Amino acid sequence: MSTPFYPDRFDCIVVGAGHAGTEAAYISANGGLRTLLITMNLDTIGQMSCNPAIGGIAKGHMVREVDALGGLMGKAIDATGIQFKMLNTSKGPSVWAPRAQAEKKQYQLHIKHQLEKIQNLSIRQDTVEDLVVEGNQIVGLITGRGFEFKTNHVILTTGTFLSSVIHIGTYQKESGRIGEPTTKGLSATLARFQFRLGRLKTGTPARVHKNSINIPILEEQHGDESPKPFSYSTKKIERRQIPCYITYTNEKTHAYIRENLEFSPMYSGQIKSIGPRYCPSIEDKVVRFAERERHQIFIEPEGYDTNEMYLNGVSTSLPEEVQWKFLRTVRGLEEVELMRPGYAIEYDFVDPTELFPTLETKKIKGLFHAGQINGTTGYEEAAAQGLVAAYNVIQSFKKEGPILFPRSESYIGVLVDDLVHKGVEDPYRMFTSRAEYRLLLRQDNADQRLMKYGFEMGLVKEETFEAMKARYERINILKNQILTLPMKPSIELTKLLETRGILNYKFGHTVASFLKRPEIKIQDCEILLPELKDLSEEDQAVLEMEIKYEGYLKRELETIEYRKKFLTLPIPEDFNYGSVKGLKTEAVLKLEKHRPMNLEKAAHISGVDPSDVDLLLYHLVEKK
Repeated sequence: MSTPFYPDRFDCIVVGAGHAGTEAAYISANGGLRTLLITMNLDTIGQMSCNPAIGGIAKGHMVREVDALGGLMGKAIDATGIQFKMLNTSKGPSVWAPRAQAEKKQYQLHIKHQLEKIQNLSIRQDTVEDLVVEGNQIVGLITGRGFEFKTNHVILTTGTFLSSVIHIGTYQKESGRIGEPTTKGLSATLARFQFRLGRLKTGTPARVHKNSINIPILEEQHGDESPKPFSYSTKKIERRQIPCYITYTNEKTHAYIRENLEFSPMYSGQIKSIGPRYCPSIEDKVVRFAERERHQIFIEPEGYDTNEMYLNGVSTSLPEEVQWKFLRTVRGLEEVELMRPGYAIEYDFVDPTELFPTLETKKIKGLFHAGQINGTTGYEEAAAQGLVAAYNVIQSFKKEGPILFPRSESYIGVLVDDLVHKGVEDPYRMFTSRAEYRLLLRQDNADQRLMKYGFEMGLVKEETFEAMKARYERINILKNQILTLPMKPSIELTKLLETRGILNYKFGHTVASFLKRPEIKIQDCEILLPELKDLSEEDQAVLEMEIKYEGYLKRELETIEYRKKFLTLPIPEDFNYGSVKGLKTEAVLKLEKHRPMNLEKAAHISGVDPSDVDLLLYHLVEKK
């Protein structure tokens, strides 16, 4: 059907407006393409379907990478966050990770408004029921109301809506989120084009009323006094911060859940698909970790102006009355009132090994997949994929080569490489352990690693890019001074050494050797190098890390080159994987099953992590 009242041809059409779709549309339109975003409901653009937070371990790294590449998510959480916290600061810098609670509705509206402001972007409420393909080239799509839109580039970001069913006890309903419809047309279309479809499961916990929680007896969790932004364009976070709360399940909770397992769709056989291994339901936790006396519940506010609270840690699909009763066994929740029940959701996904590293499908040219359709879970993983797909749509439209992100350069590269080469057996979630180069892929240096791509694509402003270059120029000048400047005694320095308990210090070494001592901080070196005072707190932290971990960073770069030399090293057909000390049980089972011919093939097996490959490398080379 022609649409005279509405443009019918676009350079790119994005289907779905979750975190993958909004990022894809934002990048595509800002990259100069005439873009159409189609979503079932304009009121749920950018909605946080599950927890009201952005970031976390490895996830926060990806948000900063998305921002360095010109994306939207980091700016949105900076503008709407209600509690910011840098996680893991007691550990090494490779696992430091920013996380922020969001004002849930504000976040959603902020995303929607940012998209509405883009001149090249049209937004339309409708469903997509079919794809139009000529030969092996996408040429358009057909909506639920019968309109046909022409394009040679489509990005599918369907989330959990493909032939989806929600479960609450024995209750089942075809739904993409509770209270929202599913979509069946696209599943049938993808099956018609012989894409390999599978079923996955995810879940969400109950939301409860704040006034029914005994807040004073709970453990308060506050954010950082000086919150760090996600976006490199945000100068300072000045929004009011509010606390979260912690409580725990107990043996009474666990006993009640065990008594009612027969009513859980997961244990009754009602749900047959696989859920996220690293984010199990409370039913799973009680069964799989029977020795645990308690499990943490992290109570997260959903905003300034709502009393709805999210119970992170107790995802469930038990019947509502069971949810209500087991929650009331928890300290502080004895009188709790449920506002929304927890539920599980099953949905279709497409095997991501059917994709190129650009996220373009191998079967249909110009058709890209991003987000949960690829078997991932998480807002951040979705946003990263939306960005990668849109980058490569822009390149395809311009008839230029693809932009590929190597594992050694970004968590985004790790994510895409794992998906297209390993596939998924359960919903994929990013962890720092998945990245073999994680000391290089820190959250603080995402701009240095990736902003050049965003600038070259016209997605990062020149002033932002130049500011980044100037930042690292300042850091590197001072780094070189610290590495070469000799320590000289002074009254001020002697006092500092005494306060740090350092006796009989031998002078003559460089400032770098002094800074590498665990009890010394970068601020202590200001008496030796006053120029350090001119650096921001964040830049000082980067400089301190670069000096303190200089040896580790050098070794990691050497390891990268060493690994490359042996990627094609043959593995004997009769190799005994069980003899490799330290190899995970899962890795042994997968390696025994697949019998890879070399280390490169071993690295592409789902369940085999970089640390497992390093152990194999050591066993095959060093122990010869």
